[in-house]
Amino acid sequence: MMKQLPLLGATLLTLFSASLHAGSGIASLTLDNDYFINRDDGYTNGLYFTLYDRSGIPAMADDSTAPEHSVLVSPLMWSMPTERQYGSVNALKFGQSMFTPADLTLTEPDPNDIPYSAMLSLTNSYLVLNQDHADVVHSTLGIVGPAALGKESQKLVHQVLGSDDPQGWGSQLHNELVFQVGRGRIWRHWASELDNMDLLTSLKGSVGTIRSAASSSLIVRYGRDLKRSFGSFLLLDSRTTNPVAVSGEWYVYAGLQAEYVFNEIFMDGNTFRDSASVNYDHSFIGLNFGVAYSWGRSSLTFAVNHSDLLQPSKDRYSDETRYGTLTYAWQF
Repeated sequence: MMKQLPLLGATLLTLFSASLHAGSGIASLTLDNDYFINRDDGYTNGLYFTLYDRSGIPAMADDSTAPEHSVLVSPLMWSMPTERQYGSVNALKFGQSMFTPADLTLTEPDPNDIPYSAMLSLTNSYLVLNQDHADVVHSTLGIVGPAALGKESQKLVHQVLGSDDPQGWGSQLHNELVFQVGRGRIWRHWASELDNMDLLTSLKGSVGTIRSAASSSLIVRYGRDLKRSFGSFLLLDSRTTNPVAVSGEWYVYAGLQAEYVFNEIFMDGNTFRDSASVNYDHSFIGLNFGVAYSWGRSSLTFAVNHSDLLQPSKDRYSDETRYGTLTYAWQF
């Protein structure tokens, strides 16, 4: 089963990508890692490959040929707006996430620290852009536990880098099929006359065994041609990145996020079996900031996420879920 999962994910992405409109496709590779902020614990690594199909963007034209969505988000499409649309994006992401405790040399990890865990997942996000707001639905299916290959991935990377060999993967979460669905909206409240500054707010919610949470964000940006890319901020939580930045624009941004987490499998442990877990503060206020730059048919995005502002450094969850993320995207 473990050897078949990566092949299954690649096969699903191949099937979904067959529906891409000619010339409208974008692909991206995203690396999340706490090494970007000089750490090696908590959310320690994530590697994702994403395919995007878009229409109406970036020209902000009437969207008459919207890309098809997959069966993953079909049950959620009733909640999407039916008024005139100026663009839409269908994003399909396959990847691996890993969480580890602070001390990787312990065979029996600290029971008060974040447990070892990994997840292989497939996410479909569907975004609809309008004149001054955008909406998104997303759905994720995945598996946590040894079948997610976290032990093998981290040991290989640490061997290449010459880092400490992680010893505690024997205590990781058990194999479990997991899911999550979500809905969000972002508003563009203000923009400068030259379209080089704007102010965004968002509301998002998700439910599932992976994570259930509600959040709100305030985002300030400075850059070029910002109107074409504001909706893509709804994709950040699903580890997909800016699907419209391959059009000559650039920007820097800072965002303030307030969030309440109801459940988080990487902290609470397995849903239906006893496993390692850790107590954490379910409320969170954090600062995210980053930069996106595009040239030709490519773009590069770097961001630092979940820099908590209020919780004390001893809080495991808020302190150890900080990470940097680097994405390269290209149009084909």
